[in-house]
Amino acid sequence: MALAVIRTPSLEPWKPLQKQPLPAGHPREWYVTHNRRLKAMRLAIALLDAGVYIPSRATNAKIRTTAVQLGIHPPSDTTCHMVRALIRYGR
Repeated sequence: MALAVIRTPSLEPWKPLQKQPLPAGHPREWYVTHNRRLKAMRLAIALLDAGVYIPSRATNAKIRTTAVQLGIHPPSDTTCHMVRALIRYGR
């Protein structure tokens, strides 16, 4: 016999995790790439929450407008490309 489990949502507000320092000893390019990926993930999540599910609808202008709304510096063309790739492969 299968049991249905009903989960009630938490009443506590969502709290972001505390930031931890990045590991030392990597070349500068590693940190640049790491931060670029984090930015692309934040933007992709925001666009998906806004209803942009198709990469072709995530134009550079749309991505940069979303970044301004989130308080993030406008992304480069490379980061915009990464955002579209994340939307594409998340399907």
